[in-house]
Amino acid sequence: MPCFVDTNVLVYFRDASESEKQTKAQQWLTELWRTHEGRLSFQVLNEYYVAVTQCLDPGLDNETARADVRNLMAWRPVSIDWAVIDSAWTVQDRYRFSWWDALIVATAQNAGCDYLLTEDLQHDQKLDGILIINPFIASPDAILTP
Repeated sequence: MPCFVDTNVLVYFRDASESEKQTKAQQWLTELWRTHEGRLSFQVLNEYYVAVTQCLDPGLDNETARADVRNLMAWRPVSIDWAVIDSAWTVQDRYRFSWWDALIVATAQNAGCDYLLTEDLQHDQKLDGILIINPFIASPDAILTP
């Protein structure tokens, strides 16, 4: 069951100032690496790089952040193409989401994901076949175990 990971989950994995969220992000990412079910987009990778090198205090050095991005390429990032943009407009209009949230949802749809891990949308909300999971509320065992 593919699971799209929003930027905030990746950032909390590296954010030592938020130890509880860091632990939960680590649990999710460990499970997604183990099952090979993690998905993301080039948008998420770019946002992650900026957030961990420029917004965290202390931030990651460029080389560590770049190594993270290189490793995450194994998750086959989705590109933002015309189909994703068109779908994002539909999501934006239907749910009245911000553009960036609509783009994440549309990208997760395009990647064929069952789940979207994010703290930015309503936990347990179903959006056109994708279940929104707040990874800081639900554990991977509670969601991914059949």
